[in-house]
Amino acid sequence: MPYPKVAIVFCDKCRWNLRSAWYLQELLQTFGDSIKELSLVPGPVGLFQVLGYLNKEQEDEAKPLLIWDRKVNGGFPDSKLLKQKVKALIFAEDDQVKIGAHISRSKAEQQNEGLLISEDCKEDDSDCAKRECEECNT
Repeated sequence: MPYPKVAIVFCDKCRWNLRSAWYLQELLQTFGDSIKELSLVPGPVGLFQVLGYLNKEQEDEAKPLLIWDRKVNGGFPDSKLLKQKVKALIFAEDDQVKIGAHISRSKAEQQNEGLLISEDCKEDDSDCAKRECEECNT
């Protein structure tokens, strides 16, 4: 298979299937055929990671680039932030892809530093995005 590849590993028990598919669609729409493979991978309970592979060695040695981890990064990324991280880690040399240059961010979005806050979270609850999954207790 050609490279680069991006895999979205998600917990289906937490019902993150649609969210993962939406991220995949956003990456596909932005990067087109520059990403040679985009995949959704059902993973362990509570896991949400976006992984990148630049070459076969990374994949064979199970040493992917960690683009995003829900537990490490404190929640789910805004799509613009995820695209920026993919561009920085996978396409560092390529200036052809422009991400969100036409979008201006509100103060609330800037304060959340690109985290996607769920509907259950209040704007003044900064720890909300970092809470464990209540569906599967992770």
